[in-house]
Amino acid sequence: MPESPPTLLYCRCAYAQVVPTAVKNEVLQRLCDSGVSFETVSDLCEMAAHRDPRLQAIAQCGKLHIAACYPRAVKGLFQQAGAPISEDARVFNMRSLSAEEITTEMLKTED
Repeated sequence: MPESPPTLLYCRCAYAQVVPTAVKNEVLQRLCDSGVSFETVSDLCEMAAHRDPRLQAIAQCGKLHIAACYPRAVKGLFQQAGAPISEDARVFNMRSLSAEEITTEMLKTED
């Protein structure tokens, strides 16, 4: 039986504005162009601050690939919201990686 694809999450990082706009836009465009299903959120930091229940649902996904910022920060946000993500969740840093690197890795079905 083939392995199920990862759940993809894209964070727009709308409030902190620390992720380069060009990278955010290109990652989003590449995900849209890929035709795969993904979820987008306005800002994980805000969601964690408000303990948004959607984080719990996201954290319970099997294989999780997240485009956001620093992996340690993203994992901490989920932890803070009472929704820790699994150890094998992959977080791609839009502050330091190119859009091509991020989407190539996010769209891999095998790790």
